[in-house]
Amino acid sequence: MSLDACAQLVDRGDPDRFLAVMAAPLWARELLFPLYAFNLEIARAPWVAQEPLVAEMRLQWWRDMVAAAESGAAKAHEVAGPLHGLIRDAGLPVTVLDRLIAARRWDCWHEPFADAAALEAYVEDTGAGLMWLAARALGAPDGAEAAVRAFGWASGLANLLRAVPELQARGRQPLPAGTDPGALARQGLARLAEARKACRTLPKAAAPALLAGWQAEPLLRIAARDPAAVPEGRLLLSEFSRRGRLMWQAFSSRW
Repeated sequence: MSLDACAQLVDRGDPDRFLAVMAAPLWARELLFPLYAFNLEIARAPWVAQEPLVAEMRLQWWRDMVAAAESGAAKAHEVAGPLHGLIRDAGLPVTVLDRLIAARRWDCWHEPFADAAALEAYVEDTGAGLMWLAARALGAPDGAEAAVRAFGWASGLANLLRAVPELQARGRQPLPAGTDPGALARQGLARLAEARKACRTLPKAAAPALLAGWQAEPLLRIAARDPAAVPEGRLLLSEFSRRGRLMWQAFSSRW
């Protein structure tokens, strides 16, 4: 699959990440688009089949595909092929990729998260894991993992809270019973504050990986101030605010 085709896939299915990648340098786009195309494929796998077991089979295929990358057995697949090249060339940790796929099993079923810890683990393996993979692809050192993951966790939580109305409409229960969205948002803001200082020391080349979280702070602040905005579908930013914030972060590298 060509880079242009990967970009088109992300543009159609994940427009926010598409904008974030387009705000990055050209060389970084070549690394981020295959990774985000892969993430889109596994994120939508649970929704393309009515039967949960069929959806799980799709996810297992991806787990097998990632495992095969360690042996160098590239797959003739429009996304798997470029991803294998990225795993090989950037040394992406296969265990993180596998946990990212495995976490999506929750999306195959209709049961709620067992408790707050299960929800936090899901966000860790999806949002935090993906941002760390992106940073690693751009050359982030091992010592930056904790800070990047904290930033990615806050971003993943913001995305999950924003998706609550749609998930509920599809028969899912995205938050454990009795969960206070405002308290969750404050937890995300705390992680963001924890990550901010450390992320400022991230090598300049790896900084574009953080652009995917450009909306996290304002979204979490809205949810913390007005928890009802989450179930009511009012957790959103104006188009001017969205694009303005992305441009500011892309040019200033301030998080």
